[in-house]
Amino acid sequence: MATTSPGMLRRLQDWLPRLVLAPSFALVLIFVYGFIVWTAVLSMSTSRILPVYKWAGFDAYERLFAQPNWWMALKNLAIFGSLYIIICIALGLLLAILLDQRIRIEGVLRPIYLYPMALSFVVTGTAWKWFLNPGMGFQNTVRGWGWEGFTFDWLVRPDMAIYTVAIAGIWQASGFVMAMFLAGLRGIDSEMLKAATVDGASTFTIYRRIVIPLLRPAFLSAVIVLAHMAIKSYDLVIALTGGGPGNATELPSTFMYSYTFTRSQMAVGSASAMIMLMGIAAIMVPYLYSELREEKR
Repeated sequence: MATTSPGMLRRLQDWLPRLVLAPSFALVLIFVYGFIVWTAVLSMSTSRILPVYKWAGFDAYERLFAQPNWWMALKNLAIFGSLYIIICIALGLLLAILLDQRIRIEGVLRPIYLYPMALSFVVTGTAWKWFLNPGMGFQNTVRGWGWEGFTFDWLVRPDMAIYTVAIAGIWQASGFVMAMFLAGLRGIDSEMLKAATVDGASTFTIYRRIVIPLLRPAFLSAVIVLAHMAIKSYDLVIALTGGGPGNATELPSTFMYSYTFTRSQMAVGSASAMIMLMGIAAIMVPYLYSELREEKR
C-alpha cells in the first residue's frame, strides 16, 4: 500500500485552507473590489441610462457638486450622523453601566434592549412611520386621551423630518452599542476598581479616571460601526420618509439610487457612490492603522 510522505502531507496541510478559501476570495475580488473599480470608471464617463465607456474626466463630479440636492443630502447626513453616533454612544454606555450593576432583571432587560437590532431597517422604518404619523400614531393617540392641543408632526415637517430618521436609527442601534460597552465593562479587572474604592475614590471618579479610559477600544469600535451605518443608510429613510417631504430627508445613499436608476444620470450617481466610499475609507483607514500600530506595540 502506498503511503503519503511527510513532506507531501505538510504541503497538503498548507494548501488545503487556501483551496477552500479560494472560491470565496475570488467572488469577493470580483463582486466587491471589481464593482468598486467599475463604479469608479463609470463616474469618469458620460454614462446616463446605460454604461458608456467614453472618458469624461471629473465632469460627473463637477455636476454632482453643482446639484442642490447633493448639498442637502450632505447636510442631512451631518445632522443624522452626528445625532446617531453621539446619542447611541451615550445611551448605550448608560444602559451598559446600568446592566453592569448585576441587577436581578438583567436577563430580561438585555434581550429587550438588543431586540431592535434583530429587526431590519425596513421594519424599523415602517413601524416608526406608523407611530409618528400625525393622523394615526402618537399625536392622534395623545389627542384621543383629551389633550386636543398636543402636536407632534415632525414626520411631515420639512425642517424636522430628518430628526425622525435619527430617532428611529437611535432606537434600533442603541442596544447593539450597549452590548459592546457591556462586554468592555465585564472585561475590566474588578480588583483594580476595588483598589480605587479602598483608596477613597468616588464612583464618578472611578468611571471618569479608570473605566471610561479603559473602554477606549469599545468607543472606537462603536464610532466606526455607527459611522459606517449612517453613511450607507438607505432602507431606513425609504421606509420611514421616502426621502421627503420633498427632499428634506435626502441622504447620499438615496441620492445615489435616485440619480442612477430613476433620473438616468449613471455617471453622477456613480460619482456620489465614490464620494460615499471615500467617506467610509476616511473612517476605516485611520482605525485600521491604529489597530495595526497597537498590535506591533
